[in-house]
Amino acid sequence: MVKKEPTSTYDLRSNSEQEEKHTMSVIVDNEPGVLARVIGLFAGRGYNIDSLTVSEVEREKQLSRITIVTYGSPTVIDQIKVQLERLVPVHKVADLTAEFGELGAIERELAIIKVAGKGNERLEALRLAEAFDAITIDATLESFIFQITGRTREIDRFISLMSHVGLVEVSRTGVAALKRGAEGL
Repeated sequence: MVKKEPTSTYDLRSNSEQEEKHTMSVIVDNEPGVLARVIGLFAGRGYNIDSLTVSEVEREKQLSRITIVTYGSPTVIDQIKVQLERLVPVHKVADLTAEFGELGAIERELAIIKVAGKGNERLEALRLAEAFDAITIDATLESFIFQITGRTREIDRFISLMSHVGLVEVSRTGVAALKRGAEGL
């Protein structure tokens, strides 16, 4: 059998290492084009971004925090971190998952979820929303819009259950994360 040459960066990845989900926090200059450079790094190397949030964190120093959730083998995650650190507008990169473990970082996401239904489906949607501490932010005779915050897997479960009672539409913010403790990144 003839061995095929790799045709893309996806083919170069080793399948021997287990892929893991990692949350990375990147402190960057708050200036035009920085996000595009960070995203370009991921796209150019065939890395996927599962979640992305960006916000200014220090107005006086003009700094923003980019929180990125990505999947990859430990080798790929290390490569991502090193390559991010090399970008000029990047001040600090932290792999919150690797450095602090699953319990060492606080991660939250917000979702707004529209559900339509009548009768029993409507009642079940309200019961589920109450069980998940979701807030009703809009209600009509035929639909609800719920707001829920929490860990990604909790929101995934809520959405999955709502799909059985009339899920119409979902909008999610992406993960926001900070490490525990008194010191900053």
